[in-house]
Amino acid sequence: MAQRCDICGKRPAVGHRISHAHNVTKRRWLPNLVSVRAVAPGAPKRLRVCTRCVKAGKVTKSA
Repeated sequence: MAQRCDICGKRPAVGHRISHAHNVTKRRWLPNLVSVRAVAPGAPKRLRVCTRCVKAGKVTKSA
């Protein structure tokens, strides 16, 4: 399952994990996604949405 927000398209950010000895390895910062039952065009649908979109009111939750 993709780590991607269905509303804003936020994806994992990539960077480096740097140890005390300054060894560098790749790492990913994952978006904080929640599964929400939301009203989509047509019918209620399960969406994976980042918490920033939920707090901003970009998602209309269904009953």
